[in-house]
Amino acid sequence: MTAANTTGSIRIRVTEQGIPLAVKVDSAELRRDPEQLAAELLRLCQRAANRAGLARRRQLEAAGVNAETLAAAGLPTEAEVARQEIVEEQYYDTEPQSWLRTV
Repeated sequence: MTAANTTGSIRIRVTEQGIPLAVKVDSAELRRDPEQLAAELLRLCQRAANRAGLARRRQLEAAGVNAETLAAAGLPTEAEVARQEIVEEQYYDTEPQSWLRTV
Protein backbone atom coordinates (compact mmCIF):
# COMPACT_ATOMS: atom_id res chain seq x y z
CA MET A 1 0.00 0.00 0.00
CA THR A 2 1.22 3.52 -0.69
CA ALA A 3 0.68 6.94 0.85
CA ALA A 4 1.85 10.45 0.02
CA ASN A 5 1.77 13.83 1.67
CA THR A 6 -0.61 16.47 0.32
CA THR A 7 1.93 17.95 -2.08
CA GLY A 8 3.18 14.56 -3.30
CA SER A 9 6.74 15.47 -2.40
CA ILE A 10 6.99 12.46 -0.08
CA ARG A 11 5.72 9.07 -1.22
CA ILE A 12 6.07 5.80 0.62
CA ARG A 13 5.16 2.17 -0.06
CA VAL A 14 4.81 -0.16 2.93
CA THR A 15 3.88 -3.70 3.91
CA GLU A 16 0.59 -4.37 5.70
CA GLN A 17 2.47 -3.95 8.97
CA GLY A 18 3.73 -0.49 7.98
CA ILE A 19 7.32 -1.49 7.21
CA PRO A 20 8.68 0.77 4.45
CA LEU A 21 9.50 -0.90 1.15
CA ALA A 22 10.17 2.22 -0.93
CA VAL A 23 10.52 5.89 -0.04
CA LYS A 24 10.68 8.79 -2.48
CA VAL A 25 11.49 12.21 -1.10
CA ASP A 26 11.86 15.30 -3.27
CA SER A 27 15.11 17.17 -2.67
CA ALA A 28 13.30 20.23 -1.29
CA GLU A 29 11.96 18.10 1.56
CA LEU A 30 15.50 17.26 2.63
CA ARG A 31 15.96 20.87 3.74
CA ARG A 32 13.29 20.42 6.42
CA ASP A 33 14.02 19.87 10.06
CA PRO A 34 15.08 16.20 10.30
CA GLU A 35 12.67 15.51 13.18
CA GLN A 36 9.73 16.87 11.19
CA LEU A 37 10.71 14.84 8.14
CA ALA A 38 11.02 11.68 10.23
CA ALA A 39 7.62 12.33 11.83
CA GLU A 40 6.07 12.80 8.39
CA LEU A 41 7.58 9.53 7.15
CA LEU A 42 6.29 7.68 10.21
CA ARG A 43 2.82 9.22 9.80
CA LEU A 44 2.70 8.15 6.15
CA CYS A 45 3.80 4.61 7.09
CA GLN A 46 0.98 4.41 9.63
CA ARG A 47 -1.56 5.79 7.16
CA ALA A 48 -0.57 3.29 4.48
CA ALA A 49 -0.61 0.42 6.99
CA ASN A 50 -4.12 1.40 8.15
CA ARG A 51 -5.34 1.48 4.55
CA ALA A 52 -3.70 -1.90 3.87
CA GLY A 53 -5.40 -3.35 6.94
CA LEU A 54 -8.74 -2.02 5.74
CA ALA A 55 -8.15 -3.56 2.29
CA ARG A 56 -7.34 -6.92 3.92
CA ARG A 57 -10.51 -6.64 6.06
CA ARG A 58 -12.61 -6.07 2.93
CA GLN A 59 -11.02 -9.10 1.24
CA LEU A 60 -11.76 -11.29 4.25
CA GLU A 61 -15.33 -9.97 4.52
CA ALA A 62 -15.88 -10.78 0.84
CA ALA A 63 -14.54 -14.28 1.52
CA GLY A 64 -17.17 -14.76 4.24
CA VAL A 65 -15.07 -14.35 7.41
CA ASN A 66 -17.35 -13.46 10.32
CA ALA A 67 -17.23 -10.17 12.25
CA GLU A 68 -15.90 -11.74 15.47
CA THR A 69 -12.87 -13.16 13.67
CA LEU A 70 -12.19 -9.84 11.95
CA ALA A 71 -12.41 -8.03 15.28
CA ALA A 72 -10.01 -10.53 16.86
CA ALA A 73 -7.57 -10.01 13.98
CA GLY A 74 -7.38 -6.32 14.84
CA LEU A 75 -8.03 -5.17 11.31
CA PRO A 76 -9.32 -1.59 11.19
CA THR A 77 -12.83 -0.72 10.08
CA GLU A 78 -13.60 1.91 7.48
CA ALA A 79 -14.84 4.25 10.22
CA GLU A 80 -11.64 3.80 12.23
CA VAL A 81 -9.42 4.57 9.24
CA ALA A 82 -11.49 7.63 8.33
CA ARG A 83 -11.46 8.88 11.93
CA GLN A 84 -7.66 8.46 12.16
CA GLU A 85 -7.10 10.36 8.93
CA ILE A 86 -9.31 13.22 10.11
CA VAL A 87 -7.36 13.39 13.37
CA GLU A 88 -4.11 13.48 11.39
CA GLU A 89 -5.32 16.34 9.24
CA GLN A 90 -6.29 18.35 12.31
CA TYR A 91 -3.15 17.54 14.31
CA TYR A 92 -0.44 17.85 11.67
CA ASP A 93 0.23 20.88 9.54
CA THR A 94 -0.53 19.66 6.05
CA GLU A 95 -0.14 22.99 4.30
CA PRO A 96 3.24 24.41 3.34
CA GLN A 97 4.63 26.75 5.97
CA SER A 98 5.39 30.25 4.71
CA TRP A 99 5.83 33.74 5.99
CA LEU A 100 3.43 34.93 3.28
CA ARG A 101 -0.14 35.59 4.25
CA THR A 102 -3.28 36.61 2.43
CA VAL A 103 -4.05 40.30 2.55
